[in-house]
This record gives sequence, C-alpha cells and structure tokens, in this order.
Amino acid sequence: QVQLVQSGGGLVQAGGSLRLSCAASGRTSSYYMGWFRQALGKEREFVAVISWSGGSISYAESVKGRFTISRDNAKNTMYLQMNTLKPEDTAVYYCAASNIRTYAYSDYTYWGQGTQVTVSS
Repeated sequence: QVQLVQSGGGLVQAGGSLRLSCAASGRTSSYYMGWFRQALGKEREFVAVISWSGGSISYAESVKGRFTISRDNAKNTMYLQMNTLKPEDTAVYYCAASNIRTYAYSDYTYWGQGTQVTVSS
C-alpha cells in the first residue's frame, strides 16, 4: 500500500514560481511517479512523470522548459518546481504513482489529496 501526501501550492502572480512536494509512504521503489492537474470544468491532464532512478522523465508540451520534476528517494519525496507560471496553469495539482510509465491518469493506482495552484494575471 502506498500513501501520498502533498504540500505546497497556493496563490502566485504570473511569472512567479512555486514548488509542490509529494511525500510517499510504503514501497514506492518500483513505481513511476507523476503529476497531473485538473482545471475547473476540464479533464485531469498529464503534467510530468519520473522513473524510480530519475533517469526517465517526460513533460507535457505545455509545461516543458518551465516545470521540473524530481525525486529524492532517500526522503521518499517527489517535487514539481514550477517557474514562469501562467494563469492557464491554475488548477488542482495531483501527484500519483503507477507501476508502468504512462501518461494516462487511469493507469495510476495511488493518488495524493490534491493541492490548489492559482496564478493571477
């Protein structure tokens, strides 16, 4: 069993930065860890995914070059550093764990509680 607890997020002006954290408990060593987001009235969408070793990383085109996903396995924690934030990045952000490398949220087994990120213009 894996539990994911998120922290970070909040309100920031456009162009600003935020960092999200996702602390995992349980055995996550074989899992890919991902970030998703869901804006009001829209479907949940893929943001980024990272392998256990950190050697395999992918980003959605909309965040590439602005967001950085990382993980510290010693702390069992994953991060999403978000820079140059735009109003369209406003959403509830979720971390998730999957045993396969995938962009589809339906393939993720474990989910964090979600955290609101609001970017004002």
